[in-house]
Amino acid sequence: MLKAVQKKRAYEDIVKQIRGLIEKGRLKRGDQLPAERELTDTFKVSRATVREAILSLEATNLVQRRQGNGTYVIASSEEALVEPLASALFHEKDDIIDIFSIRKVIEPEVARLASEHAAPEEIRELERILEHQGIEVAKGGNTVQIDTEFHHLLARMAKNRVMERLLLALFDLLERTREKYLQSEERAEKSLQGHQAIVAAIRNGSGPGARQAMRRHLAEVENTLFKKKKGGGRNS
Repeated sequence: MLKAVQKKRAYEDIVKQIRGLIEKGRLKRGDQLPAERELTDTFKVSRATVREAILSLEATNLVQRRQGNGTYVIASSEEALVEPLASALFHEKDDIIDIFSIRKVIEPEVARLASEHAAPEEIRELERILEHQGIEVAKGGNTVQIDTEFHHLLARMAKNRVMERLLLALFDLLERTREKYLQSEERAEKSLQGHQAIVAAIRNGSGPGARQAMRRHLAEVENTLFKKKKGGGRNS
């Protein structure tokens, strides 16, 4: 699985190899990396170089060192793919409204593609998520994770890996806004209604209908979250 690396900037080659194994799913979340001595022998480098690589992987939240217990993978294959993409495209200083605007451009098209490529089992999975969401909304539970699951599944259903990765990066950056939007019972109910309209269009095989339903859903979110900012300026 692993091989010796070039001496020049060797730690970067180690990072690349281990990241690649995580991306391909050959190293999974919870797997333990070989001990430093074993990695040193495998890569034909010094222990200091191995440690530098591990620190770099840890800094990007791919692995975690546990005192006296080794180093473990803490990222999924999707997270390993998304992290460098997000870092390349977006920065913390970017205005959250601008980032949300990108989602408004991409996700309606994702909904259309999901409708065109939807398999029966995927539609059943969407319906299962909606059922779960409805239960949580009715009892006033936290629906953030269910919301994430819904939009992630749509991204996979689009059968476009580039769009999927980009959306995963956007969802990660916009996590706090989604938590804020779903805080109240009224907003959680509106989110459920938006999801139901999207699934209804997908179930009917209407790509344009799914795209329009997603646009309405995101417009509702945008109006709720950003109306104060838009009214008083970006720094208000």
